[in-house]
Amino acid sequence: MADWIILAAISLVSSSLAVQWLLPRRPRHGDNFGLSSPQSLYDAVFLFDGDRLISHSDIALSGYETVSDWNDLRRLLQRDFPAFPETPEVVRDQGNLVVTAIDCTVEREVLCEWIDGIIRVQLRDLTGSPNQARRDPNDPVRLAMDKAPYPVWLLDHADKVRWCNAAYVSLVRKARGQDADLTDPLFPAQKDEAHFGKKTRAAIGVEGNNNKLWFDLTRTDREEGQLGYAVDINAIVEAETTQRKFVQTMTKTFAQLSIGLAIFDRNRQLALFNPALIDLTTLPPDFLSCRPSLSSFFDRLRDQHMMPEPKNYRSWRSQMNDLLEAAEDGNYQETWSLPSGSVYSVSGRPHPDGAVAFLFEDITAEITLTRRFRSEMDLMQSILDKLADAIAVFADDGTLACTNYAYQLMWGDDHETGFEPASVLEVTRQWQEQCAATPVLGEIRDFVEMRENRAEWSADMRMRNGTMIACTISPMQNGATIVRFAVDPKVTKASELRQISA
Repeated sequence: MADWIILAAISLVSSSLAVQWLLPRRPRHGDNFGLSSPQSLYDAVFLFDGDRLISHSDIALSGYETVSDWNDLRRLLQRDFPAFPETPEVVRDQGNLVVTAIDCTVEREVLCEWIDGIIRVQLRDLTGSPNQARRDPNDPVRLAMDKAPYPVWLLDHADKVRWCNAAYVSLVRKARGQDADLTDPLFPAQKDEAHFGKKTRAAIGVEGNNNKLWFDLTRTDREEGQLGYAVDINAIVEAETTQRKFVQTMTKTFAQLSIGLAIFDRNRQLALFNPALIDLTTLPPDFLSCRPSLSSFFDRLRDQHMMPEPKNYRSWRSQMNDLLEAAEDGNYQETWSLPSGSVYSVSGRPHPDGAVAFLFEDITAEITLTRRFRSEMDLMQSILDKLADAIAVFADDGTLACTNYAYQLMWGDDHETGFEPASVLEVTRQWQEQCAATPVLGEIRDFVEMRENRAEWSADMRMRNGTMIACTISPMQNGATIVRFAVDPKVTKASELRQISA
């Protein structure tokens, strides 16, 4: 019986010595390792027999007093060390296991060791300690990750972040605050396997701010989970937003124009159009909204009979190529007379970055008015040509506006005088060459240039061939003047008889 008591005492002493050897002899105070209390212990050690806690460091850790088994410790460490083993069997199978902190900017780790059936878990701060040599600060892989300007993270199969680089940590704190949980992912996991390796755009909000941060995300599927990369594209999104607002502003402006506008981008696809284009071309809005190519656009115009019908389709295609080249040079300008009777003025203008703009303007009213005016002018000219008296009409600026056939016979003017910008001085000098000296021509010049106190008056003139003419000067509306020359047969015959008798 005494032998059994001695053996039990020896076994108890041996177990105590083993536990004391596994525990740290000189614990040091320091940072909280991400724990709840700032007075937590450097190199704190927990000893487990299976999943049951059998001992821990001499100085208890605030918040860790209730730890009684492996799950309790894992629950407390999971936020800062998400890779901490779920069960003690993982340590038993692997032997020694080092779990690094999710925040790679801090030098912290958890060391798990299997020693003769006892699991030793030690919280360690490597800053300034000899153990820091375990992590080479000049390791190129680690430097690449820590210094990378783009967030990189590893998402496990439970959609929790297991590891991230410094850029990701900085982004989390910027978006969610300094005490944010790093295991809660900023970006959701990729569910569609077909999108792995492809870029997707995502935005995250910022606490206390209405602004959003935009990123291009690329994810790759790994055995451990999803490895994600984010590239900051806020500048690109801002530029796109500015461009979109500018286009919207321009669209609102163009919407008020009566001229149809069609802008084709460098790829020759319709990039912008206004409502007037729909009204003028009768092209369906859904067709224009599908961004047709330039050739499809003009083919549709041809099908809608909204442009002159070409004689053959092959030459039409050649004309379209010439049209595009002319538009790129800013030299395309044509008037289209449509089968419906409408008349369009179509012009092409080059735009920056290889774009081309086409302007469609309905000038039917203008052309109709011009044609009507020309018709009335032709009618008036025909009436004047039937008169026996020579007629000369001066505009308000003193230029000769029109004459009739009798005037051309009288003064020997065989040109289209009505279309020449001849002044009253030039015209009266022509008359002077065929008339005897008379002050009437000077008076006519003064009257044409007068603006007030104008009344009709008459005078006689004699041409060098002896023909006597009666000249009547009449004011007209808007400052114009009409001069009428009538040949007096009686006066002319008497003058001829006097010349013969002399």
